[in-house]
Amino acid sequence: VSHDWWWEARYPNGAVTANEIHVPVGEPVRLRLETADVIHSFWVPRLQAKVDHVSGRTNYMWLQADRPGRYRGQCAEFCGLQHAKMAFYVVAEPRADFQSWVEQTATPADTATDAEAGGQEVFMTSTCVGCHAIQGTPADAKVGPDLTHLADRRTLFAGTVANTRANLAEVIVDPQALKPGVAMPPTELTEDELEDLLDYLQQLD
Repeated sequence: VSHDWWWEARYPNGAVTANEIHVPVGEPVRLRLETADVIHSFWVPRLQAKVDHVSGRTNYMWLQADRPGRYRGQCAEFCGLQHAKMAFYVVAEPRADFQSWVEQTATPADTATDAEAGGQEVFMTSTCVGCHAIQGTPADAKVGPDLTHLADRRTLFAGTVANTRANLAEVIVDPQALKPGVAMPPTELTEDELEDLLDYLQQLD
């Protein structure tokens, strides 16, 4: 499912992730393509031709990666201010590794430990909870990406920056500096609250 400006991937077993689509290497994979807003276009240059996501319509395509690796994809239809920062990756891996990943991704987040409880509380009482879901917690909003296994992803903001602690902090505190026009508002936190929140989010793998 394409959104302004990120990608959501849903699997038949209930796994949900964002901006990284895992597939078993050497096997054809059928994709159902929908948009949550305007027209976008799904394109992985090394794997397949472009197919549009059109409002009110469902399109389908087949995708196959014959070699393991990370294949960069991009929205290929101008869709607004941050069209250029709407990338994703197809991660092709052996069937056993894919199966392990898709099963793990379908599981709820681990219960927060005592050390992480403060960060979870910050998440649940800040603007975060209004837009994001973390399976296994009361957070179930669908506006932004599901964060259940956030730490497992290599990038943030649809490939805009690497998934590091410093970048995650900037995404939370000043998202408009990284991606002007994005729907995510800044989150006002004390320094201690931010550190607690980062500790919590970075263990969601």
